[in-house]
Amino acid sequence: MKTRNLLLSLALLAWPLLAPAQAQPWPSKPIKLIVPFPAGGPTDLVGREAANILRAALGQAVVVENRAGGNGTVGLEVLAKSAPDGYTIGLTAITLSIAPHLGQAPFDPFKDFAPITNLVSMTPIVVANPALPANNLREVAAYAQANPGKLAFGTPGVATIPHLGAEMLQKAGNFKLLHVPFKGATQQIQDLIGGSTLLDFQSSLVVALPQVKAGKIKPIAVLTAKRAPQLPEVPTAAESGFPSVIVAPWFGIGGPAGMPADMVKKMHEALVKGMQGKEAVDRFTAIGAAISTHASPEEFTAYIRSEYNRWGEVIRAANIKAE
Repeated sequence: MKTRNLLLSLALLAWPLLAPAQAQPWPSKPIKLIVPFPAGGPTDLVGREAANILRAALGQAVVVENRAGGNGTVGLEVLAKSAPDGYTIGLTAITLSIAPHLGQAPFDPFKDFAPITNLVSMTPIVVANPALPANNLREVAAYAQANPGKLAFGTPGVATIPHLGAEMLQKAGNFKLLHVPFKGATQQIQDLIGGSTLLDFQSSLVVALPQVKAGKIKPIAVLTAKRAPQLPEVPTAAESGFPSVIVAPWFGIGGPAGMPADMVKKMHEALVKGMQGKEAVDRFTAIGAAISTHASPEEFTAYIRSEYNRWGEVIRAANIKAE
């Protein structure tokens, strides 16, 4: 009897050591946040701000890992294939809603992810060389109609948000422009200033705003639903006679499909609260981003699907193919 009692006591003492790791409170180790874009840009800033917010709220390290490539698809594929244990999340983007229509998506946007919340949307802007004899979108449309296919406009590439926004505008205004794809927003602006192109579509204010302030280029319109606080005198496309042209490149946070609901909920609450702080608001306002963290996981999921349907129509109508 004594021997049996001794063995029972030893077994009870050893039980905590044998308990599975899953019993530890989450998070018990660093969380990885995948940013599917290069370090240093405005998209990277969004991911790092989210990491800072979660780090403070969860009391655990949140490490950013940049996995650029394929206009965001490389990093999103890594996220989709990660274990849904709450220790790998990622910056999700409008790429989720566009890439599948181009045959570029090594993932299913609706089956492979657990959306957590939307974070911000950028402010696309149309700018022009001062030599262009047009100061608003109506005048751009009239000039393009008088010179069909001759007015060259720059974008950062085929099937990028600026390109898709330009296609929406051309369809809405019944005119045709000449697309000149570049490999980056900075080169676009340089060629616009130099006069190689006279019109340019940018996905955010980051590169264009300093040149507008310096008077080297002129703003034509923003493509968001509301005017940008950084350029309050610049009208929206809707105000300029193109109500259907509303473009807002968005970025949010998500995990791999199957991520536990309680972890999704905890991250959602932390991000919504953190993104309303003055420092976060100021940082994003400075780059022309609007904060939109009201979306619940369910609302964010519905928004991704609505964007998928919307951009699919644009891509098919313009017959855009991936390069």
